[in-house]
Amino acid sequence: MSIPISIKELDDWSSKQNKQNSELSDWLSLLGFEDREALAKLIKEPLPFDQNIALELLQSWFGRKIFEEISNSVRIDNEGSGEEIYKSLEYFLKNSNKGSILDFITSLPANVIHIDLDEMVKVAKIWRRDIKRQQQLIVDIDEIVINKTNLIKDKKIILKTEEPTYNLLKFDVSHRDQPLEIEIWTPSKKLKSRKSWILFMPGFGGDKDHFRWLAKSLSSNGWPVVILEHAGSDSMAVKAFMEGVESAPGLEVIPDRMKDLRSVLKARDNGLFKVQGEDLILMGHSLGSFTSLLATGAQPQEFFKQICSKELSDLSLTNLSKLLQCQLLDISLDKQEEYTPKISAVVGINSFGSLLWPKNLNPKIDLPVFLIGGTFDLVTPAIYEQIGLLLATKKNKFSRVLLVEGASHFSPIRVKGKMHKNSGEDIFKLNKSIVGANPLSVQSILSEQIIRFLYKFENNESIPIQINSMKEDLKFHIIDHKLSKELSRD
Repeated sequence: MSIPISIKELDDWSSKQNKQNSELSDWLSLLGFEDREALAKLIKEPLPFDQNIALELLQSWFGRKIFEEISNSVRIDNEGSGEEIYKSLEYFLKNSNKGSILDFITSLPANVIHIDLDEMVKVAKIWRRDIKRQQQLIVDIDEIVINKTNLIKDKKIILKTEEPTYNLLKFDVSHRDQPLEIEIWTPSKKLKSRKSWILFMPGFGGDKDHFRWLAKSLSSNGWPVVILEHAGSDSMAVKAFMEGVESAPGLEVIPDRMKDLRSVLKARDNGLFKVQGEDLILMGHSLGSFTSLLATGAQPQEFFKQICSKELSDLSLTNLSKLLQCQLLDISLDKQEEYTPKISAVVGINSFGSLLWPKNLNPKIDLPVFLIGGTFDLVTPAIYEQIGLLLATKKNKFSRVLLVEGASHFSPIRVKGKMHKNSGEDIFKLNKSIVGANPLSVQSILSEQIIRFLYKFENNESIPIQINSMKEDLKFHIIDHKLSKELSRD
């Protein structure tokens, strides 16, 4: 069913020139816009975002894909006119000054806009289903645990801690014009040497500064940590996008990130820097976690292209990582045969990869993983991107999911200037409604449980299941493969 809306009538209607009940009023009521005053105000308000940023986002791969799917529901006059609308929007963002939605609509080279109501209803149902599924997760955990009377209580691990040291190292690499920068955290010699060392990769817009809190905690407990700085997808790149200088970075940065990773490992092998530990633990946040999983050599499932085709048509804005994952179809990754690192385990904070490695198929990831997520995350929702992703790995006794209630995608990021304070200036200084639960409290849980995972792993032990544990007034759960399977049943 397609609803025609006359652009002139809409302009008149919003200006109260069309005061009589009309067909337009009926159509708008059908779409849920019954309050003339509210809708008129909405479409005449200046756009609430920087138009340079909007233009760069529109022109990115990510923006084009979103636009293509939205344009399936909207056309002008009687033609399939997605490209015409795109060009009009691009021109509007370039040339208008604080324009409104109505300004854009009246600038279209058409008399009538047609809205595909069936397509809108379909997408709305999918969004509603996904949000309900995510909200249901905690209820499902509580219901499943009713019959879990044999949960093992694990004694608290008390480790000796000492203040670590850290230093910066820059070295030239063939794939970048500027030197690669890493930060090396070295544990005190007073501590017992660990079997493992950790290579940490931040996510989009992330810097080493955002995760010093974790590097300091891990190295204070004996684990050497090396944090990578990925130029092109760090805070400088995001700042350039927000200033309208560059387009939004996407998965096109993955090849360089993979080369960064291999360059650091080669530099260590060649003696450019020294850290103790024989076993390599890859650790990362969001895109850093995704890069870690790719570095294991796990190949996407053979039906990845068909899966993406379906997911993109559903316009899944309740799991934004799906759009990113599908960009990998357009990216050529270097073969890893030349240098495949031996990885002992992966710790993924707000991990993603459920489309590349769907659950319940032949597992492509064959090593222990500790996947961390929050119930307030719409970028990499836990039910799909941590619990579902765990089911895409080969079952072993070490792998677990840590789920923190109220934590968001941004909770693990400690903004600059916020070590012991509640303020800080940073690209990631976000509104509390986006960040969710107190980030410092979430980070305290993450630090403690990652250390626990590493300690158990090095001693050939697994972390017991934990349900409804409390710390810092936050509830968290540790879930194994079996419980993940029960929770992810459709």
